[in-house]
Amino acid sequence: MTPARIPTPLRAVYGVFGAATLAVLAFTAVFFTRWIASLAPVEAFLAAYPGAAPMPEGQGIGVPAWLSWTHFLNAFFLLLIIRSGIRIRGERTPSGLWTSRRVKKRRMSLTIWFHIAVDVLWMLNGVAFVVLLFATGHWVRIVPTSWEVFPNALSALIQYVSLDWPTHSGWTGYNGLQQLSYFAIVFLASPLAILTGARLSAFWPRETDPSSRVGRLNRMFPVDLAKAIHFPTMLFFVGFVIVHVGLVLATGALRNLNAMYGGQDAVNWTGFWIFVISLVAMAGGWIAARDRVIAPIAQRFGDVRMRPRR
Repeated sequence: MTPARIPTPLRAVYGVFGAATLAVLAFTAVFFTRWIASLAPVEAFLAAYPGAAPMPEGQGIGVPAWLSWTHFLNAFFLLLIIRSGIRIRGERTPSGLWTSRRVKKRRMSLTIWFHIAVDVLWMLNGVAFVVLLFATGHWVRIVPTSWEVFPNALSALIQYVSLDWPTHSGWTGYNGLQQLSYFAIVFLASPLAILTGARLSAFWPRETDPSSRVGRLNRMFPVDLAKAIHFPTMLFFVGFVIVHVGLVLATGALRNLNAMYGGQDAVNWTGFWIFVISLVAMAGGWIAARDRVIAPIAQRFGDVRMRPRR
């Protein structure tokens, strides 16, 4: 049986009720955390661990140009990955098919091909970022070097939730919660997204013999497990981006944007306008990611057959 559709006015009521519930929960969390932070033991904890991530003296200071560029490209490619990923989940009938010229059995929808193509660009950018991160010594910004990062991360979390922002400068380093979050994104979530995405792609070997090496690998890492992990990982990225951008704008927007985009530890409008230009570029990429733009590019790497429009 087809489930009954909820009427549009009722959906609007549900939406308003849901938003109001989230607002009440947020206010409750803020006031409860502020009460917790006022207790003497917690005050002593916050004084002992103010939130800053311990870093080797004199290392990881500043935001070099390569970090700004890889940061922008990461956001740009991630936006297109999310766009195409959402389209894949909602696509019942592909608008076009891509077929490899070398392996005719390797066939996929045009949307999936675009998703994989952008994935490859995102991975290449990520490799460049990690190589430069360790080559220049800036790895200390996002890789914990002391166990004290954990109590400092908890301290930073309490301060964020209570709206008593932890004082820090992205130019000289991050607080404990930021460091753990960036470490998780770069070294945990990203490899997990790549591995599960590869398992779901047409490029993964499809050996059906369970006794073969590939068959054993497929049995150890079934496609259903990859599906169960891949989409929630994307949602984790989306949630991280929303919180990350929100805190950047709420905790000293001009200085934060200037550090990442303007390459200077100062409060002026340089970084803001570069950020605006990057948003325009990302919006242009979102609009351009359509079949009539994707198909000619995909045609260079295989055969494309578009479904006739009705």
